[in-house]
Amino acid sequence: MEFIKAFLDFFLNLDENLFYMILNYGVWIYAILFLIIFVETGLVVMPFLPGDSLLFAAGTFCAGVVNEAGQTAELNLWIVLSSLFVAAVIGDGLNYYFGKTIGLKVLHWKIRGRQIVKQKYLDQTHEFYEKHGSKTIIIARFVPIVRTFAPFVAGIGEMTYGKFLRYNIVGGALWITSLTLLGYFFGNLPFVQKNFEIVIFGIIGLSLLPMVFEIVRNKMKPEIAK
Repeated sequence: MEFIKAFLDFFLNLDENLFYMILNYGVWIYAILFLIIFVETGLVVMPFLPGDSLLFAAGTFCAGVVNEAGQTAELNLWIVLSSLFVAAVIGDGLNYYFGKTIGLKVLHWKIRGRQIVKQKYLDQTHEFYEKHGSKTIIIARFVPIVRTFAPFVAGIGEMTYGKFLRYNIVGGALWITSLTLLGYFFGNLPFVQKNFEIVIFGIIGLSLLPMVFEIVRNKMKPEIAK
């Protein structure tokens, strides 16, 4: 219970917590940020880490943040962009590997002589990812929870690794760069500084819109067919 409370406190007060972490941990803050992005993208059991808000906040601190006491907390933009890009790409790569090895083995388990998931469904998943996987891997980067599961499912679907790697790199670069630079250029605006928590929730809400839109669109299809 205490862990959950501490976790929520960290992200609900992301600006204040990052400020003091930068002052207290020095260069180790880059390793902490790297680890958070790596865990969110690399471990399928950790989809709840809000990477979008963290990237925006990190970008804000790259522009320098001054508190009421006159202290300045600042991160190096190029180190943040490069290290978090590597974390995102390696994380997705590890998740893909887990899907292709552990995930497939689990799905091939048999209960009373029957495979948990029929082979034809696995073949269909493979076919889907070969045809549409590139788009899925890139778009998933901007959707919380989905970005954690997408590479895992790509591994289960046995998407060709070379193809996965190309779009993993493209998606990772777009995700890290866009949200970090968004924070860098706009994070220190007076309105954003005064309403930082609201802005963070707004970013999380906007990042969920593609998933909500897709759910609504799929639910409306039967109605349209009628």
